[in-house]
Amino acid sequence: MAEVRGRPGTETGTGERDRAATVRVFIALAPPDEAKDELERTLGPAYDAYPRMRWNRVEDWHITLAFLGELPAAAVPPLRTPLADLAASRGPVELSLRGGGHFDERVLWSGIDGDLDALHRLAADVRGVVTACGIPFEDRPLRPHLTLARARRDDPSSTVALAAGLTGFAGRSWPAERLHLVGSDFGRGPGPIRYRDIESWAFGAGRHA
Repeated sequence: MAEVRGRPGTETGTGERDRAATVRVFIALAPPDEAKDELERTLGPAYDAYPRMRWNRVEDWHITLAFLGELPAAAVPPLRTPLADLAASRGPVELSLRGGGHFDERVLWSGIDGDLDALHRLAADVRGVVTACGIPFEDRPLRPHLTLARARRDDPSSTVALAAGLTGFAGRSWPAERLHLVGSDFGRGPGPIRYRDIESWAFGAGRHA
C-alpha cells in the first residue's frame, strides 16, 4: 500500500507521521505505451518551446474515473476486493486520445474518444463501489481527459496556445485493459507529482472462470 514510513530506530516528526497515516487516492485507466508514444511525439516540439510548463511525466498519464482525495491509509484496503470484482465482471473499454483543451487557462489536457458510453458506465460503477465502502468524495460529473501539464500562474497564454496546437491530434484506438487504484505524493515536496499503483486489476478476468 502507498504510504510513507520512518526508518526503524529513528524518530519521525508530526508531519511525517501524518503523511504515513494518509494517502491521496484516485481510480483510473491508463493508455498503453503505444498510444502514449504517439502523443509524446506530437508534444515533442512543445517540450522545447514551453520549458516553463510543468509537464506531467509520460509514465504518469492517466484517465481519472473517481478522485477520492486524501484518505486515511486504513480506508484503502476495503476498496480492493470490490474493485477487483468490478474489473473481473467487465470487458475492456475501447478508447483513443484525440484533440486537446485546457481548464481555466492553467491545465492542459488531451481529450478522450471511443466508447464513451461504456466509459461513463464504468465510472458510475466505480463511484458506486467507493460509496458502498463508505468513503465520502466529491462526485463531480465525469469529463474524460488526460492531464498533460500545468501552467505557471504568470503564463496562462502558453496553455491556450498548446491546446490549440493539439486540435488536430487523433491517436490510435486501444483497449483499456486494467483498472488502477493509484496513490500520489501531491503536495508532499517541492518536486513534481509522482503517481504509483497501489494495485491494478485486469478487465474480464472472471468472465471465463
